[in-house]
Amino acid sequence: MKKYIYLLLIIFISCSNNNEIIINETSLTTLYFPPINENSWETLTAEELNWNTSEIETLNTFLEENNTKGFIILYNGRIVLEKYFNEHSNSKVWYWASAGKTLTSITTGIAEENGYLNINNSVSSYLGEGWTNTTFEKENLITCKHLLTMTSGLDDELGDSVDSENLQYIANAGERWAYHNVYKKLQNIISTTTNVEFETYFETEVNEKIGMTGFWYKTGEYNLYYSNTRSMARFGLLAMNNGTWGTTAIVNKTYFKNSINTSQSINKSYGYLWWLNGKKSYMLPQSQLEFSGEIIPNAPSDMYAALGKNDQKIYVIPSKKLVIVRMGESADNENFAVSTFDNDLWEILNSIIN
Repeated sequence: MKKYIYLLLIIFISCSNNNEIIINETSLTTLYFPPINENSWETLTAEELNWNTSEIETLNTFLEENNTKGFIILYNGRIVLEKYFNEHSNSKVWYWASAGKTLTSITTGIAEENGYLNINNSVSSYLGEGWTNTTFEKENLITCKHLLTMTSGLDDELGDSVDSENLQYIANAGERWAYHNVYKKLQNIISTTTNVEFETYFETEVNEKIGMTGFWYKTGEYNLYYSNTRSMARFGLLAMNNGTWGTTAIVNKTYFKNSINTSQSINKSYGYLWWLNGKKSYMLPQSQLEFSGEIIPNAPSDMYAALGKNDQKIYVIPSKKLVIVRMGESADNENFAVSTFDNDLWEILNSIIN
């Protein structure tokens, strides 16, 4: 009888251990989405993932010394590393800068799916004649898609204002790539066609549906998005799942996949306001030069990224099931999107992540 009980105990313990292994394996292979209205978030350890933990302190030192405020790595949606520096915390907010362009991109796709606009239609068909300071013939060539892809043909050397007098012709739409604030006209189009403010439409269609808690703040010529670091990570997770949160489609999958692929023939490393790694060449803000090679050579080739002024970053790497976000001051000199910080950071990440 004792032998029988002992045998049952061994079987029970074995089953319990197997269940634990299955749970751990599931946590490694199943994409997880944190609850919408809670701050709880499942975690994994670097040890569970077999990462090189001896280099994590090197990473933390690098982040702190380079003016980082918030940093998160997600693996399959679960938090592996989360660190705050320089008097920041998980509850404090910071601006996304141009990383927030991707928020306009996804909201445009949602508005199109809901029948409010067509990205192939001219901007003038929504905003009327005279939204630029050029002839109607040239103005009417510019479509919503040209705004999404930075190929409006408008002069990018006249400052940040998108008032009509500042939007002047330099090339036909589709013939020149230039990083330009005119993409903001997409927000005007969404406001006009939905009859609600862009910020309100975004709040309803994105923020509330994936549990982001950020907000838009207008200052001068900018409409900047602010959030905590976890909200930034939520958006990265949505992006890694091609615009679907759990089983809920936030944006049309075809539109989203188009947005993270080369969108025009001029700058192969640019989608719909997303930056793309792994391409044969790239262009940079405030330049008409084309550079050979990948935009961030040390990063995985399938990575797409939301990049903002002074090193606001969302890196999405489907092949490695990773989302990595960084908020903070400029690591070095002021920059508009890409900087040397990207490549330096990825050199350290490659020493940690298997």
